[in-house]
Amino acid sequence: QVQLVESGGGLVQPGGSLRLSCAASGATYSINVMGWYRQAPGKERELVAFIHKDKGGLTNYADSAKDRFTISLDAAKNTVFLEMNSLKSEDSAVYSCNAKSIMLVTLEYWGQGTLVTVSS
Repeated sequence: QVQLVESGGGLVQPGGSLRLSCAASGATYSINVMGWYRQAPGKERELVAFIHKDKGGLTNYADSAKDRFTISLDAAKNTVFLEMNSLKSEDSAVYSCNAKSIMLVTLEYWGQGTLVTVSS
């Protein structure tokens, strides 16, 4: 089992920045990919970005996150970060950390989520 704990959400003005953190514990050796998803009120959950623990730290971003968000990983601390810049009101959502263990079957783990509100 893997446990994920997010932190760093809050209220920020449009154009501002926030840094989200997600610390993994438990069977972290089994994690292959970590990422962030978000869900705004009345909308479906969507992928924001993910990063591979192997594959040279390969990353992938949703179009809405490209050029504004950066995902990074501190492998020694089993912590993934999401640096968000130039925030817009439409970025307001609950951001959830995700970890995948991809073996014969794929196991998926979720954090509890952290609320990001972009408003003046």
